[in-house]
Amino acid sequence: MKILQDLSYDELCSLVQDMGERPFRARQIYEGLMQGKKISELPVPAAMRGALLAEYADEPVKIREVFTAEDGTKKYLFELTDGNLIEGVLMSYRYGNTQCVSTQVGCRMGCKFCASTLQGRLRDLTAGEILSEILAVNRSEGGTLKDRKVTNVVLMGSGEPFDNYGAVVKFLRNLTAEGGVHISARNVSLSTCGLVPEMRKFAEEGIPLNLTVSLHATTDGERRRTMPIANRYSIREILDACSYYFEKTGRRYIFEYSLIEGENADMVHAEQLASLLKGRPCHVNLIRLNPVKERNLKGTDERTAQAFLKELTSRGISATLRRSMGSDIGGACGQLRANYLGREDPQHKGEEDT
Repeated sequence: MKILQDLSYDELCSLVQDMGERPFRARQIYEGLMQGKKISELPVPAAMRGALLAEYADEPVKIREVFTAEDGTKKYLFELTDGNLIEGVLMSYRYGNTQCVSTQVGCRMGCKFCASTLQGRLRDLTAGEILSEILAVNRSEGGTLKDRKVTNVVLMGSGEPFDNYGAVVKFLRNLTAEGGVHISARNVSLSTCGLVPEMRKFAEEGIPLNLTVSLHATTDGERRRTMPIANRYSIREILDACSYYFEKTGRRYIFEYSLIEGENADMVHAEQLASLLKGRPCHVNLIRLNPVKERNLKGTDERTAQAFLKELTSRGISATLRRSMGSDIGGACGQLRANYLGREDPQHKGEEDT
């Protein structure tokens, strides 16, 4: 079935007009949806609800289970109308609550440190499905449009956002639109493994969010060992695309760098990373790798991570070490879904998208 949350407010107005209904019904429907309501709960005449339910899914994204970590981080397992599962995380900070959303069911990028890629990509999410992750969590947490419990959004869950480019851009426009959830683009971060053409294209979209690139290496050869996308695009091409994004938006960009024991976390790599990024309007977000049982990569200890951070900052690179959150509930993207599928069917392997 179609997803009503895919529609912008203007598109919803056109739909209401085509149904022969009065214009104010569009506002009723829109505000209801943005509060996380099902179609069956909308304050419109029963006949209109019935007409909508004949074409559109009543609840595109349903919260299947919620897991709460000792630090308060919440991990959500969502069920889609076709039975597929995705996941999201809600993290609390001093400045508000950040929700990590998924953009695809699985992922086909094949990064060796990520559980999302274990079954490949099963399908893309629609713009409305991505938005409905936020609407469902905001409602579950007792939020409203005036008092949102989700204040920041990161596209860092399952899937490569730029591999689902059209739906993700529409989601971002609907997310930031006035009258709805209306989260500022400056409170949104999008993480990509480095799809260079899409990075350049996105720079032209006029959505000045925080662009984050998963780097995780200082040379192309090393990057190819853990990130297959490095066979297509070089680090130099990625850096050029980042410069173009800064030129078009004025927004500095961020590099994610997972510290992997025996791979990229010694002082030589810290020096190389500092040399690579020297003078750039960027920030480095160091990550202690969450281990994935199906992979053989290990994160570094705290002492090594702090030493790496100190080396970067001493060389003039803006950098922080991400606070580890939700590790006791499988906080890394893809872990909850993979664990759930394994619990549900030990033989489940999925169908890898090629």
